[in-house]
Amino acid sequence: MKILPPLRSLCLSFAAFAVVFLSATAPFAQAGDESREKIVISGASGQLGGLVVRELLARGVPARNLILVSRTPDKLEEFRKLGASTRMGDFAKPESLPAAFAGGNKLLLISIGFGAGPRPEAHKHAVDAAVAAGIKHIAYTSYVAISQGDHTGLAGDHFQTEEIIKKSGVAWTMLRNSIYSNGLVQQGAKMLTEGKATVPATEARIGYVTREDCAAAAAAVLSGSGHENKAYDITGPELIGPREIAAAASAVAGKPIELVAADPNTPNAPNARRGFGVPSIAVVSDGVQKLTGRPATSLRALFEAHRGELLAGASGG
Repeated sequence: MKILPPLRSLCLSFAAFAVVFLSATAPFAQAGDESREKIVISGASGQLGGLVVRELLARGVPARNLILVSRTPDKLEEFRKLGASTRMGDFAKPESLPAAFAGGNKLLLISIGFGAGPRPEAHKHAVDAAVAAGIKHIAYTSYVAISQGDHTGLAGDHFQTEEIIKKSGVAWTMLRNSIYSNGLVQQGAKMLTEGKATVPATEARIGYVTREDCAAAAAAVLSGSGHENKAYDITGPELIGPREIAAAASAVAGKPIELVAADPNTPNAPNARRGFGVPSIAVVSDGVQKLTGRPATSLRALFEAHRGELLAGASGG
């Protein structure tokens, strides 16, 4: 009977140790669960899709947790060699999608481009297949104009897709991207070559964003938590028109650019003729900062990163 108190003490000590041990290992168990989460990227062989894959890998997401879907999966060989699953999936062939999405938990639905058929219809094929495959969360690359109440033209396609996703019953995140600023490098080079920039009487200034920032924002949503049923405006840090393009190109190349008033009969901007809804994309947000922890890329920084192209323009080469 004299050994019972020490035995009781030992049992209590062991119980206390067990509580501490289980508490300490709980985060590891949770991390293990997250490490098994499968992320599906549609359009993975495209420019944005490829950047998202690289961002996810840089964030420490194992390649084996990535399911990369494309009409041309052979273009994803470098990621397959790292351990990613590469599969053929075509929005125009709905029968190909359930198998392509199988085993995934999250889906990045990258919107199809111009000339690929009716977008909402094609996107619905993908959403229906995702639901059938057991996808629990869809992140969609939408359009910033929707946040301004624009449901026409290009914004109309994206608004219809957003509604399809919301009605599907899965969790969602809308990444409402602005127009990519990457194409402004060529515009800046052209201004440098000609030595002038044409400025409409009524300038259309847009919150352009780099494709890289859009990819980083998407990767943050896919690899993180707490983004369910939220919409983010993804824009650059400044409104940009011909004056800003000329100023940034001139500063980087060290060559003056003359500002010339446009013919009053000339459309305000090329984008206005393509259904982009220019007034509703004159928006600047902090979405990139919120999601990635760093500011969105400025036009000057973009031009510095592509200095060679601008200098070729400045030399006329």
